[in-house]
Amino acid sequence: MQGWAARNAPFVAALLLFVYIVQVVHAIRGQSLTWDEGDHIFAGYSQWKTHDYGLNPEHPPMVKMVATLPLLSLPLKVPQLQGRDFKLEAYLDGRELLFRNGAASGGHYEARDLTLRVRLFAMVFGLFGALVVFCTAREMFSPLAGLAALAVFVFDPTVLAHSAYVTTDMAASGTMLATVYCFWRWSQRPTLGRLAVTGVAAGFSLAAKHSTVLLVPMLVTLAVVVVIERVQSYPANRMKAAMSESLRVAASLCGVAAVALLVLWAWYGFHYAARPAGLALDPTLADYVKPLAPAEAKGILLLARFHVLPESYLYGLTDVRRMANGMPSYFFGHVYAHGVWQYFPVLITIKMTLAMLVVLALSVFAMARGWLRDRTQLLFLILPMAIYFIVAMTSHLNIGARHVLPVYVFGCVLCGATLVALSEHGRAWRAVAAVLLLFHVGTSIASSPNYMAYANEAWGGPRNTYKYLSDSNTDWAQQLVAVADYTRSHNIHQCWFAYFADPMLLPQDYGVPCKSLNTIDTLWAGTAYVVPPHIDGPVFISAGTLNAFEFGSSALSPYKIFEKTKPTDFIQDGVFVYNGSFDVSLDSAMGHVVAAMSLLAKKNTAAAVAEAQLGAQTAPGEVWPEVTYGDALAAAHRDAEARQAYERALPKIATMDPDAREEWESKVKEKVARLQ
Repeated sequence: MQGWAARNAPFVAALLLFVYIVQVVHAIRGQSLTWDEGDHIFAGYSQWKTHDYGLNPEHPPMVKMVATLPLLSLPLKVPQLQGRDFKLEAYLDGRELLFRNGAASGGHYEARDLTLRVRLFAMVFGLFGALVVFCTAREMFSPLAGLAALAVFVFDPTVLAHSAYVTTDMAASGTMLATVYCFWRWSQRPTLGRLAVTGVAAGFSLAAKHSTVLLVPMLVTLAVVVVIERVQSYPANRMKAAMSESLRVAASLCGVAAVALLVLWAWYGFHYAARPAGLALDPTLADYVKPLAPAEAKGILLLARFHVLPESYLYGLTDVRRMANGMPSYFFGHVYAHGVWQYFPVLITIKMTLAMLVVLALSVFAMARGWLRDRTQLLFLILPMAIYFIVAMTSHLNIGARHVLPVYVFGCVLCGATLVALSEHGRAWRAVAAVLLLFHVGTSIASSPNYMAYANEAWGGPRNTYKYLSDSNTDWAQQLVAVADYTRSHNIHQCWFAYFADPMLLPQDYGVPCKSLNTIDTLWAGTAYVVPPHIDGPVFISAGTLNAFEFGSSALSPYKIFEKTKPTDFIQDGVFVYNGSFDVSLDSAMGHVVAAMSLLAKKNTAAAVAEAQLGAQTAPGEVWPEVTYGDALAAAHRDAEARQAYERALPKIATMDPDAREEWESKVKEKVARLQ
């Protein structure tokens, strides 16, 4: 079998890559933009055209710039910057760039065509990841292991889900494995050429996603492995050998770091300043780091002071740390103000195929039996996986399997090696390996093309994922094409839609005839939708909106009534359909809340009080309307009335989970303390 694999590996690998491309293209053609893609696309386009790295600095530029290459030669109408919050600016301008260049706006390029173009270019990182998986397994273990690993990768639902989005997860995963693979090759034959290639791979990885800074502890740990392996080959005087080898390997890592930094700077055009002349980051980096721990803030500002890293990269690193400290999460029916440590271990059992989980478990058995004997190669796979996974568990950012995608990619290599090791130990084990691989392929095909919501059979499959997980595990705003098709096939012309990504993406841009309902993101964006207190269906609600995780507490959700209502349909495993008449008083009040907040920002206090009062009257006792009414009254120096409004919010706050309750009680107490 190994001889056949050695002779036919290129042909079989090419065939698997073709199957991979077909699956990915089939999936993305039926999907709308996901939450982050418009943001990334506008940022990448701006980086090419104006060298503005201040839009979407929370992600390095590589994926964005590669994906937007096919747009550069097109005569597109580009929205003017509005001076908004740096995140909001890129999201809303990305929407306008893509959806205001079609025939309806006097242009020549429809959004779905532009989206397909950039996604096809983004898919290069998925293909790169596939090739690295194949090459790593082939060289570390055997040609047959390379093919097995590639097959696991090509038919993994989570890998397929993120293979062509204009997002950073696949690029980060592939380049991290590439860096570790190149470092292993250097350890086997240490030449300057192999060291330089390792540095280039590391630089590309740093330019893909900020989480790839974890390559630092990974490579340092693997360097210790290399030193130990080399010292064991010395027959005598091992202490001296250990010192010598340690210095040599440390110097090599410094060389890798130098090359990596050079490559990273190249992706930023060797510009330190994040924004071109006449524009500046708002808030400044010095202000943006203030919520971080003092040591973190000082370290980032020190790097900025000496221009060790581009300003945009440091700003993005700061944003990643801030988000990790304060992003709500949804886990098994509960909304948490922050992440929980058990999130990723349980997520893996849900989002990995059962076959892959079994193979990974069998890898431990195979190692114990001595069937997987390549200790160094195994350590080069297992240690990076463990480091990344442990850090993910301690992070408070729990919004998707994509954040542990490197574990999947490294795991594919380990699975390939394990399947071959099993197959070499008797006919029975060969049958087990074949059945597991076929089951992995079958479950993936069964979930096509809706890979995003994949859950394995033990958890009830994709139609049940929303019960346990949210955000990019199920509903990342990719279902608008399917929703539009549903409204046409059911002859629906009037409806309501609470859409997870509204207003960053508008359902109407995809031909969905519904009026929009308010969400936490309309509040953030300052977009107020006028909604009556009572509405009639059909009502469409995204799973990510219904579970209220972005609100930070289910007590703040305007859609709790729907939690007890049986949906009449479920679209693409992420959008619920309800028929009937519904009381949406809190949603109606949210429109007044947004309007009042906007008026307060403009110092139009009297109008803000009137608008906020309407909100509080529409949904009395609800947190957002009452607190906003209190803010407006406080601004009007009507302190006694403001105190009463704040106090009316307290009973609802008392029903929240402990973290959210503590946060909101603290906010309200601070507001009351500022009153006269």
